[in-house]
Parts: sequence; C-alpha cells; structure tokens
Amino acid sequence: MSKPVKELIMKQYAARIGEHKDAVLVSIRGVKAVDNNKIRLGLSKKNIKISMVRNALARKAFEGGALNALNEIMVGSSALVYGGGSAVEVARELVALVAKYPALEFKGALLDGMLFKGKAGVIELSKFPTKDEAIADVVTLILSPAKKLAAQIKGPGAGVAGLVKAIETKLEKGEAIAKVA
Repeated sequence: MSKPVKELIMKQYAARIGEHKDAVLVSIRGVKAVDNNKIRLGLSKKNIKISMVRNALARKAFEGGALNALNEIMVGSSALVYGGGSAVEVARELVALVAKYPALEFKGALLDGMLFKGKAGVIELSKFPTKDEAIADVVTLILSPAKKLAAQIKGPGAGVAGLVKAIETKLEKGEAIAKVA
C-alpha cells in the first residue's frame, strides 16, 4: 500500500473515530457475513458503530490521542466499536450479543483512559454504571438524608397536630376533656 493511501486511511480514522474517548476493541473474525450485518444493524439502531482497523495505521492515527492506550491490545484482526452514550453501553450491548454470536471475541476496552483487557475486562466494564446512572445514584445519596430529616421533623409534628384535632373535635361536640394522671 502506498504512503498516500496509508495517510488517507489514517485521516479517515482520525475523522471518524478521533472525537471518541471511549471504545471497545473486538475481533469479528469468524463471524459469518449475514451475522456481521445483523450485528452492525442492531448496533447502528443504538448509535453504535463498528469500524475494522488496520492495526499499524490505527496506532499511528491514535498516537497522542485518547485512544492511544488501545495500541497495546491491537493484535490480529481488530474492529473498533464506539458511539452510543459511553463505552459502558457499548460493552453491555456486546456482552449481550456474544451469547448469540460466540465467534465475537473481546480484546479489551477503554473508558476514561482506563484500559480493560480481554473478555474479563469488557464484562467487568459492562457492569459499571453509565454516567447517567452514576449521577442518579449520587443525587439519591444526597437527597436521602434530607428526606430522613424531613420525616423526623414531620413525624412528631403530625402527632401533635392529631392530638390538637382530637381535642378540637371533642370541644366542638361539647365533651369534656379528661386530665390524664
């Protein structure tokens, strides 16, 4: 392959994938063509893309960028899976797909500069919360003590209000209020 063609391919990688900071590296070698199309179509509906990459050219294209950490696991046939909300969502989708398409092989994943190697790493990443889930957990943790405090303040107040209401009802009916000894 000539040098201008290689440079063109590297520019394509940078243009297509360069903005993404998280990705999962897989091998789709051994996946039948029809299954490959089904996988790609299913993932594209969730705004997830798969790009086959030439390892040497991808290494040069990612050099100094966010995806540079993937260079050490780029061996053999490699496809970069990226997009969606985050690498966690991509990993979840791929873990679900591997049951149906066992020829799909996980090489690793990258999330915020942290490299997850091999199948175990991708499965571990799929169990992480997404950014939205993590924010929801934090908000819940922040609001939980406030809810408990409000309940503690409201509880005795509600009891006193009930007693006042009972006394008021008895007085309206003309009943006497007995003193408790």
